[in-house]
Amino acid sequence: QLQLVESGGGLVQPGGSLRLSCATSGFSLNYYNIGWFRQAPGKEREGVSCISSSNASTYYADSVKGRFTISRDNANNTVTLQMNSLKPEDTAVYYCTAVLRVVLSSIQTMCLQRRGHYWGQGTQVTVSS
Repeated sequence: QLQLVESGGGLVQPGGSLRLSCATSGFSLNYYNIGWFRQAPGKEREGVSCISSSNASTYYADSVKGRFTISRDNANNTVTLQMNSLKPEDTAVYYCTAVLRVVLSSIQTMCLQRRGHYWGQGTQVTVSS
């Protein structure tokens, strides 16, 4: 059974850092593009960062560029989102999602059009003093 499980969320002060992890099982990560999305109360889900199956390409939303870094370890079936210089507006539930690269090869499209196939349950990130 294909599963994605996010962890690493929590409460952090503005300017702080968090490291989110997405542990996957039931499928080979090598064939999937992976994205991190977030949804704040009353807002649409937003594509934060996406990474290609080969680890060759990454995409970041303008709102997080220069502060967040996405990475993946296909051998260990994990995808990580390092979040630095956090701001209150980063507060949201963060989800990881997987899409087969043969179905959707463009990670920019994946993030901008908020397209995911398999989803995790989400992890809450709260940035507040």
